[in-house]
Amino acid sequence: MAHKKGGGTTRNGRDSESKRLGVKVYGGQTINAGGIIIRQRGTPVRAGEGVGTGKDHTLFALVDGVVKFVVKGAGSKQYVTVVAAA
Repeated sequence: MAHKKGGGTTRNGRDSESKRLGVKVYGGQTINAGGIIIRQRGTPVRAGEGVGTGKDHTLFALVDGVVKFVVKGAGSKQYVTVVAAA
């Protein structure tokens, strides 16, 4: 005979693994070419000068320099640029 009652079950207890999205290098910080600036879903922030876009919409530096966030255009679209270190 069992000495304990059978343990119950639950339908909960699952969750997806976090994707670690967000800004990795902030405005004013230096970055090397190839460094990731933002990991994002879609393009809430767009690539400006010195910045490339990956197939998963990740923004990365194309040149060594300083990261700068700018808002321009109608609708206040946000861009990130990398100003090359002189």
